[in-house]
Amino acid sequence: MVKEFKEFISRGNMMDLAVGVIIGAAFTAIVNSLVKDLINPLIGLFIGRIDLSNLKFTVGEATFKYGSFLNAVINFLIIALVVFFLIKLVNRLTPKKEVEEDDLAPTNEEIYLRQIRDLLQEKNK
Repeated sequence: MVKEFKEFISRGNMMDLAVGVIIGAAFTAIVNSLVKDLINPLIGLFIGRIDLSNLKFTVGEATFKYGSFLNAVINFLIIALVVFFLIKLVNRLTPKKEVEEDDLAPTNEEIYLRQIRDLLQEKNK
């Protein structure tokens, strides 16, 4: 069991995943700083406040901190936008797989389905 675990951990996919998680955490810190230190002050200029995370309203004894939620939404949108552009770039740089002749040949299942279709068409005529 230990040997199987070592093989599992040493696979390339696991290492890629580990690197992705580490880079993702670092990227999240960068985006959080971007939102907190650059974007929020810009938005704050228009609404009259510098720190959005302090925006809140109170109903009875409950306090709703919607500014923190706005920060999280802005973070998500920035990360989603960057991931979108990154995937577009990777798709553009990755060569497209050429279709091989074997991929074009019909499978046995397709042949049988075509025969059934043809028999049904003949029967309905």
